[in-house]
Amino acid sequence: MTKPLAIVFHESLLPGSQIANRLTDLGWRVHTVTVAANVVDLVRREKAMLLVAELSLRHGDFCGVIQELKRDPALAHVPVIGFTPQSNRKLQDDAVAAGARLVAANSAILEQLPQLLEYALAVE
Repeated sequence: MTKPLAIVFHESLLPGSQIANRLTDLGWRVHTVTVAANVVDLVRREKAMLLVAELSLRHGDFCGVIQELKRDPALAHVPVIGFTPQSNRKLQDDAVAAGARLVAANSAILEQLPQLLEYALAVE
């Protein structure tokens, strides 16, 4: 059976690459992307089952990418797990409002990734 595919978007090497490695250890295929503008097309083309995304961008707003993903009927079902510095509560709230299934602090995402996946992939 083919492993499920997760897209991991990150600008910062850490924890982005660590999350990709942890997903691989958990049995996922992982495709990483470092340009926010490419995320929606990649999710569509690769038929990803999950998007894990760094929310704190140096330039731009990833919440707009989440909104674009959620507006597309063919992609709206793809759960988004965001990660951001714990200190940025507004960004966390904005990501959830844009359609992220959940947001975790950088300091906790690696340790809690199996539980976050279970929650994000649960059928409502």
